[in-house]
Order: sequence, then structure tokens, then C-alpha cells
Amino acid sequence: MELMARAGFAVSGLLHFLVGSIAIRLAMGGQGHADVSGAVQELASQPAGPLLLWSSFAACVALAIWQASDAVFDYSNLPKREKTLRKLKAAGQAMVFAAFAVTLASFAIGSGRDNSQTTSDFTVALMRAPGGVALLIVIGAAVAITGIVYGIRGIRKSFEKHLRMPAPGTQRTAVSVLGVVGYLAKGFALLLVGLLIVIATVRAHPEESTGLDGGLKALRDQPFGLYLLAAVGIGLIAYGVFQVARAKLAKM
Repeated sequence: MELMARAGFAVSGLLHFLVGSIAIRLAMGGQGHADVSGAVQELASQPAGPLLLWSSFAACVALAIWQASDAVFDYSNLPKREKTLRKLKAAGQAMVFAAFAVTLASFAIGSGRDNSQTTSDFTVALMRAPGGVALLIVIGAAVAITGIVYGIRGIRKSFEKHLRMPAPGTQRTAVSVLGVVGYLAKGFALLLVGLLIVIATVRAHPEESTGLDGGLKALRDQPFGLYLLAAVGIGLIAYGVFQVARAKLAKM
């Protein structure tokens, strides 16, 4: 189970690597969906696509179960505040990897959809519901704040305490640099998504809230946007490589 759960980090790394590659492709004038669905489509298009999808699905399910068990059973010896924060973080990670697993399975059985369209449809439906506008603003703000938290983790290198870091030397420096660059890029991408949700809601255009793909494409259209988009793509690739290293180094 631990080996499968660790493989889940590697799958996350592969998906982030592909999203970063698609972002760079967009910056160079190419096409694609720079989000998880676009990354999964890239996997599905490979000769061993079904095998890649189902094995990745199994790894993400294992890691989701592992994180959920942490949220329920672990951290009982910590002070109340820290215990609550750790449990909430583990629960959030469980939901993220469960969402990865659902996306992978949907493409494996041939019913996968573009995440940007799914996000737009969900936002439109939620906005029409009672209290939906306020809830969307809260969701957007939460995503943006999560992005800021990721950026702070990168700057402070707080991710290192969750890893069995290599001995001082080239490998340790490489893991540290990849983590800093990756967390900053991931944080910036989440901040973009959160702001896009809030802006689209305030302007009463929920169809404009199209998730990560929409946020990165909106960035591309800004002054110097092509360079910023390419930089974010490089950062997401760094985060992907970091996640692959995390598969081996994570304290489970």
C-alpha cells in the first residue's frame, strides 16, 4: 500500500510536468488544455495509454486512501490546533488525489471531459443556486489563499520537513531548488485560478471561470504574458520533477 501511495506522488509529478509542458506550448503559439484533463489526454494518446491511465488511477486511489486515513487516524498526539490543521491538510490532499483518480478513470473508459468546460458548467450552475454567488466568492478566495500558502511554503522551504532530505550536496540542493521553484509556480497558478473565479462571479460572467486552463490562457493575453506563461510552465515542470522525488523521499 505504501509503495502504491508513493507512486501516487509520482503520478502527480507526471501530470504537473505535462501541464507545464502544455503551458510552454501555449506560450509558443501551440494548442492544448493546460490543466489535469489536458495532461491526462496526453497520457491517453500514448501507445500504452490504457495501461498508463489505469496504473495511474490505482496509484492515485492508494494515495487518496492513505491521506484519508491520516486525516481520520493520525496526528492524535499533537496539540489541538496543529492536529486540526494537519488533519484538514490530509483531507484536502485526499480529495485532490481522489479527483485525479476520477479524471484518469473517466478518460480510461472514454467519457473524459475538458476540465475547463466542466468548471465553467459547475460555476454557472452554482451561481444560479440560492447563495451561490457568495459561495463562489468564498471558493475563489480560498483557492487564491491556497496559492499564497503554496508560495510561502516555497519561499520558506517548509516542504523540506516532510521529506527525508538527502545528505548535504548536489542532490539535496537540487531537491530544494526544485521545491522552491515548483511551489512558487504552483502557488501563482492557484492564485490566478482563484482570482479568475472571483472576477467572473463579481462580473456575473460565470462561464468565464474555466479553471487552470482559463487562468493560464488569460495570463497569456496580458502584456509580457507569453514570457510569464512560459515561466509558469517551467515552474510547473520543476514541481512535477519535485513530486517524483517526493515519491521516494516523503515521510509517510
